[in-house]
Amino acid sequence: MANLKLRDRDAIHTAEGIIFRVFGYSHPDGAYICDAEYASSKIFNSKDIRAPRTGRSELYYKFYNDEGMNLITKDYPHYLIKHEMLDLKVVGVPQHNIEEIRKPQERLQELLKTGPNDSLLAAMERVLEIVSNKSGLSSQNFGVFGSMLHSFHHPKYSDIDFTIYGKSENEKIRNTLASLYSDSDSGLSNEFKSEAVMAGKVWRFKNFTVKDFIWHQRRKMIYGVYDDRENSGRVIKAEFEPVKAWGEIKNEYHPNTRVIQRGWVKLSAIVTSDDDGPFIPSVYGIKPLEVLSGSTDALKVTRVFSFMEEFRQQVKCGETIIVEGNLEEVKSSSESFLQVTLTYCPRYYDQVLKAIH
Repeated sequence: MANLKLRDRDAIHTAEGIIFRVFGYSHPDGAYICDAEYASSKIFNSKDIRAPRTGRSELYYKFYNDEGMNLITKDYPHYLIKHEMLDLKVVGVPQHNIEEIRKPQERLQELLKTGPNDSLLAAMERVLEIVSNKSGLSSQNFGVFGSMLHSFHHPKYSDIDFTIYGKSENEKIRNTLASLYSDSDSGLSNEFKSEAVMAGKVWRFKNFTVKDFIWHQRRKMIYGVYDDRENSGRVIKAEFEPVKAWGEIKNEYHPNTRVIQRGWVKLSAIVTSDDDGPFIPSVYGIKPLEVLSGSTDALKVTRVFSFMEEFRQQVKCGETIIVEGNLEEVKSSSESFLQVTLTYCPRYYDQVLKAIH
């Protein structure tokens, strides 16, 4: 395990039957910061009708909300690792606890080699062929995550979840999808083309409306639906999640650096850089314009640092934005700077990052 090299959306399976997703690209030595995604029915049971995952030799359940954190805190505290920069414990897996690794790129190649044995895998291959032919990208630029990565997808209910590797590849796939969405014969359309996509869903954000959410999601282009009714009788969600190529990854975890909380802040700003916006964490360089609430020190903020899925690829260079979240000072022996961090916290649904449009 000494040379183990993992990145965002790679999966870790432990002996207890917990499946973790590697979270981001910055990790302490000898461990990986993760999200807990699934657990074997031998150790966890869920009454949520969305949770069961079948297809492997045993039943698994997907975690929702804070179920994963609660299980780990109560029964598996060895998967809470010390985050020295934050001075707190976070979900993570020490390398010596890793039983199996699953990588989206490798799994996709396995599926393509063996060929489709159900309607969802056949649809996945059709979507991959459409976007590859249109973009010029190879299947090697893609992977599959979610239930398809773990062999417990359901042909009638599961979605098609792709990873796309590399910054330029992500830009290319977004342009390709925009073109395909405008072609009524392509079979692909934008999931967020209509506000009806959110009908009946519970909305908890306080400073970010459903209309705002749909507008931002629509222009990301990575969320599509594939009309496969002629073959499987379904219209299937198909998404393309950006992941950094190996050469683009820099580990920003430094045990001697400290992240210090400086309160809650809301400000308007101009985006000065967005190269790392599509990834987790999403990083946007900003130039503050006005502090709308909180400390005026926020006028010195240099970036937005977001761990929230909702705010990936959210704003673009040159746009005027509103951001609200945790004001933090990042302090090391060589430098000190301020950032607004959007993350899991007690005021999760107060947080916002949006373009003024």
